[in-house]
Amino acid sequence: MKIISYELFQVPPRWLFLKIETDEGIIGWGEPVIEGRASTVKACVHELMEYLIGKDPLRIEDHWNMLYRSGFYRGGPILMSAIAGIDQALWDIKGKYFDAPVYQLLGGACRDSIKVYSWIGGDRPADVGLAAQKVVDAGFTAIKMNGTEELQYIDSYEKIDQTLARVAAVRESVGPYVGIGIDFHGRVHKPMAKILAKELEQFRPMFIEEPVLAENNEALREIAKHTTIPIATGERMFSRWDFKQILTEGYVDIIQPDLSHAGGITECKKIATMAEAFDVALAPHCPLGPIALAACLQVDATAHNAFIQEQSLGIHYNQGNDLLDYIKDPSVFEYTEGYVKIPQGAGLGIEINEDYVRQQSEIGHNWKNPVWRHQDGSIAEW
Repeated sequence: MKIISYELFQVPPRWLFLKIETDEGIIGWGEPVIEGRASTVKACVHELMEYLIGKDPLRIEDHWNMLYRSGFYRGGPILMSAIAGIDQALWDIKGKYFDAPVYQLLGGACRDSIKVYSWIGGDRPADVGLAAQKVVDAGFTAIKMNGTEELQYIDSYEKIDQTLARVAAVRESVGPYVGIGIDFHGRVHKPMAKILAKELEQFRPMFIEEPVLAENNEALREIAKHTTIPIATGERMFSRWDFKQILTEGYVDIIQPDLSHAGGITECKKIATMAEAFDVALAPHCPLGPIALAACLQVDATAHNAFIQEQSLGIHYNQGNDLLDYIKDPSVFEYTEGYVKIPQGAGLGIEINEDYVRQQSEIGHNWKNPVWRHQDGSIAEW
């Protein structure tokens, strides 16, 4: 079996889909994208796919190493996202070739389903208490919210109090036992993160996410001394080598690699196994489309330390198209009592509605994240 062709589809709301075709008629789908840089990742996929035309798609480990190690300059969000989408599509082909879900080819499942959480609020959260109650009424047992708006390196206790008030409203709305993930989104610098981490303990959050930017991960050591809340990070880390230091130094409790950013199924399975050896939990990042979610669930099925999965249904970014619009059978992602079952179909376990993908790719998108500024005019972290 040989790879004979591929196509890329830039579809709303902000996704990029990859279709790889073989000479035996087996097709694989992947989702290589960086939010806000879809066109850049698309160009990288074009460059990398030149190496794979005419090759056997089943040699996934060799292809991954070739795409990564044959480049003198390696890593980073663009290259690793391009590799991720290609890797997903190759696993989809391999599963279909052997008529088995990908998780069976990774050693088999250690779970039948996994808990999922739902986003509430938006980039600037307002009435999050009501939004949280709606999500819980829909059957979710865990939610995630943005904790803050923009913060200076040293900011006011007024903004600290505003964050506490939002989280208090959510906790009061959903009761004492619904999980609350609080995403700092890298908007918070170390001095304020220490204060927030300590003050938020009273609400017993499920975790705080990206309390500082990944390039400032050394600050997590100090933040961890100020709180008992589990610390999660990893969506802006792109390989096992990026995760090596935070795992060996022991100041993170949950890792969140993104299967469309961190090298795909092949790499994220290895990252998950590394984390298990350090007694660190796995909660893959996934505010993206159905292919990315399906890939996450295949890894979740085989990773003993996976405890919860992000998913994008109803997320504030999904304007015009949502998670289920591009698949033929939406029931594959049916959420029951806060859980989703691992897809059982061959490959990634979903069937893409290619006609709809082609239709929406004619519309396309040029999604960019907002540019925020502080009151003094300086650029703020979004």
